Amino acid sequence: MKPIQVGLLGIGTIGSGTFEVLARNQEEIRRRAGRGIEIAMVADLDIERARQIVAGHAQVVSDARAVIANPDIEIVVELIGGYGIARQLVLEAIAAGKHVVTANKALLAVHGAEIFEQAQRQGVMVAFEAAVAGGVPIIKALREGLTANRIQWVAGIINGTTNFILSEMRDKGLDFAAALKDAQRLGYAEADPTFDIEGIDAAHKITLMSAIAFGIPVQFDQAYIEGITKLAATDIRYAEQLGYRIKLLGVTRRMPQGIELRVHPALIPARRLIANVEGAMNAVVVNGDAVGTTLYYGKGAGKEPTASAVIADLVDLTRLAASDPQHRVPHLAFQPGALYDMRVMSMEETITGYYLRLRVADQAGVLARLATTLAEASISIDALLQREADEVGGTGSEPQTDLVILTHEAREGNMNRALAQLQALPGVLAPIVRIRKEELA
Repeated sequence: MKPIQVGLLGIGTIGSGTFEVLARNQEEIRRRAGRGIEIAMVADLDIERARQIVAGHAQVVSDARAVIANPDIEIVVELIGGYGIARQLVLEAIAAGKHVVTANKALLAVHGAEIFEQAQRQGVMVAFEAAVAGGVPIIKALREGLTANRIQWVAGIINGTTNFILSEMRDKGLDFAAALKDAQRLGYAEADPTFDIEGIDAAHKITLMSAIAFGIPVQFDQAYIEGITKLAATDIRYAEQLGYRIKLLGVTRRMPQGIELRVHPALIPARRLIANVEGAMNAVVVNGDAVGTTLYYGKGAGKEPTASAVIADLVDLTRLAASDPQHRVPHLAFQPGALYDMRVMSMEETITGYYLRLRVADQAGVLARLATTLAEASISIDALLQREADEVGGTGSEPQTDLVILTHEAREGNMNRALAQLQALPGVLAPIVRIRKEELA
């Protein structure tokens, strides 16, 4: 049987990795897919570089639309990135009856509803395993492997840059700025790391996983997003002393009131496997009613790990190329007409535990006032850590201490109101640090 013909839009790091891995493992891939998979056309603005990579084994053009217009091309792989031209090219490929593979989580998180709807109408598939957690097959696990389950929650370390930074802060005692510089020097962080360190990249990914887990539309604009730029080495050290690690966590959870969809730093018990994921690695925990808790771990980025996911999608589409569109696995796991329009809850409604660090005057009565204020807001204390004044230091003659409080689960709205009252107490000498706590039990 003639190899299925693939057109590649963009042959940068991931594109070149896809080309190289596909060539290297061609025989193994053919045995799995049932026919060969051949990248026949490549579109890239840097034509000379593209020609060096393909070495005469594919036609190279500068116009991506020439790939889409080629009637022999059955699958288009979009590796351009971004929201702009990538969206237009993907929609044009779908309109031309081509299946699409993409690693573009930003595109799908923001425009996924439009793209999946158009693909459904045209009877083609949009595959996106590489869009979340690189080489970790979490999309396939959610769409297929866990299909018997009513999924309760998903939580993940899904951005390698921030996880590397937090690992450096913990291991070396660095502050955020120094750890970020290390990440940039070693190539883990971009020159402009905003999407990573502000949590936007992780929010794109948890949005997609939420849609697949719960059968809801992609709703990136409803996600709560908080990055790691305000984290201090002090809090990472105190968390460790209390038996926790701080990670940037993407969380989505099914609740009676709706769906939680949030990204923020969180304390995780050090005994949890996911708390011990270090460096640039990714991990996702999924809890289903039948299977219980499962963990998916691996490289969340990189040339060949992401290429592995792209090629896995190519194999799936090759197997499905001649199948009835009505009997394929749906894009978001649930049949298009069976998606629920469940609301995404506001952060005010979220219930979780909290870590609070307060710089307070080291004098009688301060702790009692703090405890009373929390109790009046229906927030109970789980653990308390106090650092003596000589460990903390201070200015002037007034002795100071760091007081760290772990709370039991509480409603975010209650905590917000309690924090405002705590901050106004005369013994509280600096802005209060608040970090959420996830037991993931």
